[in-house]
Amino acid sequence: MIKRFLLGVLVFSTITIAAQRNSASPYSYFGIGETFEAITVEQASMGGIGVALKDTHHLNFTNPASNADLRAATYAIGGSLSFLTIKEGTQSQTGNSTNLRYISLGFPIGKKAGLSVGLQPFSSVGYSLLDNQNTDNITLFRGEGGANKIYASFGIYPFKDFSVGVEAGFIFGNLTNSVLNQRSSVAFATKQEETINIRGGQFKLGAQYKRELKNKLKLYSGASITIDSDLSAKGNEKMYSLTFSGTGQEIPRNELFNRSVDGDVSIPLKSVFGFGLGKENKWYVGVNQQFQSALSSSSSLIANGGAYKYDKSSKFSLGGYYIPKINSISSYWDRVVYRAGLRIEDTGLQVKTNNDFTSIKDFGINVGLGLPMPRQLSNLNIGFEYGQKGTTNNSLIKENYFNIRLSLSLNDINWFQKRQID
Repeated sequence: MIKRFLLGVLVFSTITIAAQRNSASPYSYFGIGETFEAITVEQASMGGIGVALKDTHHLNFTNPASNADLRAATYAIGGSLSFLTIKEGTQSQTGNSTNLRYISLGFPIGKKAGLSVGLQPFSSVGYSLLDNQNTDNITLFRGEGGANKIYASFGIYPFKDFSVGVEAGFIFGNLTNSVLNQRSSVAFATKQEETINIRGGQFKLGAQYKRELKNKLKLYSGASITIDSDLSAKGNEKMYSLTFSGTGQEIPRNELFNRSVDGDVSIPLKSVFGFGLGKENKWYVGVNQQFQSALSSSSSLIANGGAYKYDKSSKFSLGGYYIPKINSISSYWDRVVYRAGLRIEDTGLQVKTNNDFTSIKDFGINVGLGLPMPRQLSNLNIGFEYGQKGTTNNSLIKENYFNIRLSLSLNDINWFQKRQID
């Protein structure tokens, strides 16, 4: 019964992820939108670490080599609720968004290998920006849509304490960006609209190594490399005049042009390296360092008249967990996993203001809990993050955000075992 229920949740969640709007950030205006780091709620609660982390009953999206450590069928579903405050000069606005962040299934293959499959959002566009500084000429910038990634990830132990892995993913989605211009002395408004279909593959390689030290301490190391890839960006761009009905509905009039758009978006090479130290089922502290080359494109998604550009990006993450007593009978809270971490990120996005470019930075502080469920080895995970992105300097926008993340990590050691009747 539970297997049928979980498979039903998988199908429903897949449809939900593909259809949802994941972002309310004005920074999703740039490029292919706001990109999402592929991490679980458990990883996010530790600042996003995970490239060296090994876990037998939780999925790890950062390093495919971690699949080799799976010892039970694991179903992972994660979502988030984001509260956003946007500041520009002395003005501020608030917004929020709720979305499903991933749905995945992982399972062991023998005693030395594991496989996971799933669906995750890759990027999201969700902005509405009004420029009314000139009362005679009002311009509205609006965008929606996004891209998702379906993936399969495999890890195996070729040697003792050393695992390797590979992940193959397919990215797909639709992005729509429009600019509406209304002059007070002109009866007709004009609208330029661009719709782009994103398609392409992505591959990731990973490796992990652990070494046992004295006093049951273990040293972990890991690395993953996402190979650079080109995504096709095809669609159409059109401009037309319009009027508004009494209810505010747009009424198209004359089409000025309608032409096809054919380009590509280059997703650059990304490398992640990290180390960790800990005692199994007790505590762990890890650090990640991520580097990525500059995003580029041959389409108008990136080439926007020099208003912005991309440079190399980097991210530093530090975090870990602590379990007072994993097998405690007397105290539930002694079995809880307590997580914390932080991250500091240079997004690589540079916005042009006053003939100069300003780099957009991002940082977040995270805490979380892994709450044991009655079902053996399963957890309800909750995480909280406070962060800031951007700056109010040079007439730019600063975001203060608070994220609440929730996930279920359900385990079943009997999924692939055939029941026997005596």
